[in-house]
Amino acid sequence: MKKWFVRSLWLIALVALAGVTAIAQKNKTGSLECNDNWSGNDKRLERHCEIREQTVAVGDAITVDSGKNGGIQVKGSDRNDVLVRTRVESAAPSRNEAIELAKQVRIETGGSRIQSTGPEQKRDAWWSASFEILVPRRSNLALTAHNGGIAISDVNGRIEFNGLNGGVVLRRVGGNVHGSTTNGGLVVELDGSRWDGEELNVKTTNGGVMMSVPENYSARLETGTVNGHVSTDFPVTVQGRISKQLSM
Repeated sequence: MKKWFVRSLWLIALVALAGVTAIAQKNKTGSLECNDNWSGNDKRLERHCEIREQTVAVGDAITVDSGKNGGIQVKGSDRNDVLVRTRVESAAPSRNEAIELAKQVRIETGGSRIQSTGPEQKRDAWWSASFEILVPRRSNLALTAHNGGIAISDVNGRIEFNGLNGGVVLRRVGGNVHGSTTNGGLVVELDGSRWDGEELNVKTTNGGVMMSVPENYSARLETGTVNGHVSTDFPVTVQGRISKQLSM
């Protein structure tokens, strides 16, 4: 009989579950949009925001790098191609300078690699590019975000992600999923009765963890923590020695 594994949560410094809840709520807001909420620290700067869209062909793997600033949302859909929606934000001492700065930001999509490039960032002239990407439900992904969150939903495939200074939300994913984030929370929402694929192996450093598992879900969960705790609201039977690293 084949064993189904959900390997998860090899953690360092488990903290701040409230921050993870905020991430989950934020990602429920849907499509990217420009609004009046200022995302920079210097209120003296003028801000410009615009939404761009483009369609690209599906390759063996969809690789996304959001650059120095910006998050990534990937959503499975019934499409046969890839729709890339990008929110480009810029800030500069004047409105015209902010608009000109945004014009220099390029979204490159060659060879199923999606990335943002632009001029050098300065304290009084910065830009960011956040992606919302609609892909076929069976897709392979490789995602990198440096200062922004990562959210993946309704995708099954070979999925790899790497985050820094941002949370990660995984909803209804499957396949062979590996990834980590630093300085950000982790939210995992499983569905169905068992894991559809090879394994889920994810971790966070300096972030909280929330995991939602349907009733009667069949899986093996391995979890550990350093300088933190693990809590669960579903029944767990523990056998053997209990230490800092706990296997359930």
